[in-house]
Amino acid sequence: MNNKLWQSLANSWKIPELRKKVLFTAGILAIYRFGSYVPVPGVDVKALQEFFQSGAGGVFGFLDLFSGGALGKVAVFALGIMPYITASIIMQLLTVVIPKLEALAKEGEQGQKEITKYTRYLTVVLSLIQSVGYVFIFRSYHALPNLDVVHGLLIIITLTAGATGVMWLGELITARGIGNGMSIIIFISIISRLPSGLYKFSAMPILSAIGLAIIALAVIVAVIWITTGERRVPVQYAKRIVGRRMMGGTSTFIPLKVNMAGVIPVIFASSMMMIPTTFGQFLGGGGQNWFTRVFGPSSWPYIFGEALLIVFFTYFYTAVTFNPIDQADNLKKYGGFVPGVRPGRPTAEYLDRILTRLTLPGALFLAAVAVLPYMLFKYMNVQFYFGGTSLLIVVGVALDTMRQMEAQLLMRHYEGFLK
Repeated sequence: MNNKLWQSLANSWKIPELRKKVLFTAGILAIYRFGSYVPVPGVDVKALQEFFQSGAGGVFGFLDLFSGGALGKVAVFALGIMPYITASIIMQLLTVVIPKLEALAKEGEQGQKEITKYTRYLTVVLSLIQSVGYVFIFRSYHALPNLDVVHGLLIIITLTAGATGVMWLGELITARGIGNGMSIIIFISIISRLPSGLYKFSAMPILSAIGLAIIALAVIVAVIWITTGERRVPVQYAKRIVGRRMMGGTSTFIPLKVNMAGVIPVIFASSMMMIPTTFGQFLGGGGQNWFTRVFGPSSWPYIFGEALLIVFFTYFYTAVTFNPIDQADNLKKYGGFVPGVRPGRPTAEYLDRILTRLTLPGALFLAAVAVLPYMLFKYMNVQFYFGGTSLLIVVGVALDTMRQMEAQLLMRHYEGFLK
């Protein structure tokens, strides 16, 4: 097994195109990590670090996880990829509501470019709003000792430019590297916190550490099992004559995955649940305490809200990525049909029925794994440092990236990673 894995890694390095993509992705991630350590001018970093270490950071401690520790250092990339994720969520929801955006989404590549352009503009606006809010929050915790208009504008512009830069780096990875840039950046941010998590993990009582290690291993195995699970719908192509050649007459299948949306619903739900508590931090005083108590992590509204949002976004993103009507039309156009089902609308209804039933266990599984750490902490008072959301994102992104590398290897007739 190990020999095959190392042989596959050696084969991947032999392909010039794949090697360039891997090196390009590594270079972009190195730039991102460097920007996560460059502090914003005019901020008392020591005062902010004391605030985070004291446990008073609340929601900011969770946001710091997705920025790879950049928020705790008030670095140039402190906002991370979250403004871009929020903008993407808003644009995808607006695409369903606004007819003009829906028409653009159906125009193919050109329409997608327009939607991407609007997403970028919205990312800049959200980054600007979030930067202004952070300036007021940092000031309330005495991290801006000499704040004036010039210093305030400098911090706001730096944070906004940093978020725009992270968005650009993510798009570069998607276009010229390996994997989805947004997911890869979150992946490397979570992985960067692994050493500190292992240190806290090693300081736990031995029985608790063994129990959590078993839970983490079970979650990883379950995530791989659900992510790779699929329902294969058989498809038969009728024989037809094209010119002087006989075409068709073959059998194949449509692979419908149990979790077709991947880790995107978890990322979307986590970012959405951060909005109420972040808004409460801007209010300060009694408003901040109320929002933290009601919508803070480990509160019941947060747990139920995140679970429901994960289920919603799983169905929503699955509907965006797989259209049964288009699939049925394509099958009919090329002479394909599902045995026992009439072509056209009945085939679309059949595929939609299967996909709806198949997506439900995948969505419930994602929600259960995401809320698992909160339940452990609430009822057993055990801190699960490698949280369910983090494990879902890390394992899901790793599988997706390996699957893309697998496709490149198979195109060159090399044996891949996955079986």
